[in-house]
Amino acid sequence: MGRLVINLNEPDGLAAVGGQWKFAPGYVPGEPNEGLVSQLAGSPARLPDYDDSSWEVCEDLDKSLTRGFSFIWYRLRFTFPETVGGEPVGKKRVQFETCVDDYGEIWLDGECDRDRATVQGFNRAQRVVVTEDAIPGEQHTIAILAANGPLAFPGGGVFVRYADLAFEWQAPRP
Repeated sequence: MGRLVINLNEPDGLAAVGGQWKFAPGYVPGEPNEGLVSQLAGSPARLPDYDDSSWEVCEDLDKSLTRGFSFIWYRLRFTFPETVGGEPVGKKRVQFETCVDDYGEIWLDGECDRDRATVQGFNRAQRVVVTEDAIPGEQHTIAILAANGPLAFPGGGVFVRYADLAFEWQAPRP
């Protein structure tokens, strides 16, 4: 199997997909008490058309941004390039791969595939299929909800250990 990876925590990787990570604290950023209210049915920050224009740019995903009981959203809008490492992107399988410290949810274009391990706790590797058949120029939005844990007595802070786009294809048989 052929495989090429774009590191989304590096300037060159972000430039390759025309993306920029943004972040904001809170379950619902900008709301009183960071949007933490009883019985809230969900955060709009997961949706692809959510307005994150006032959010700060995140230059380094693996830098801790909080302490104690906290939530942070990380968001990235990106576009598939024509090629990766000289290999055409068209018709490739693409996966987003990450590890969030401590708890992470991955929302791809506003959806969370709960059957494929896109909700993980305590520093677990996560992988989400973006597409089975990439089209150059196609755009997507990744939203990551990160929480510091364990929730009852959190330590350290929230950060993303790594974030990659992996392009995969079946190599021709000799």
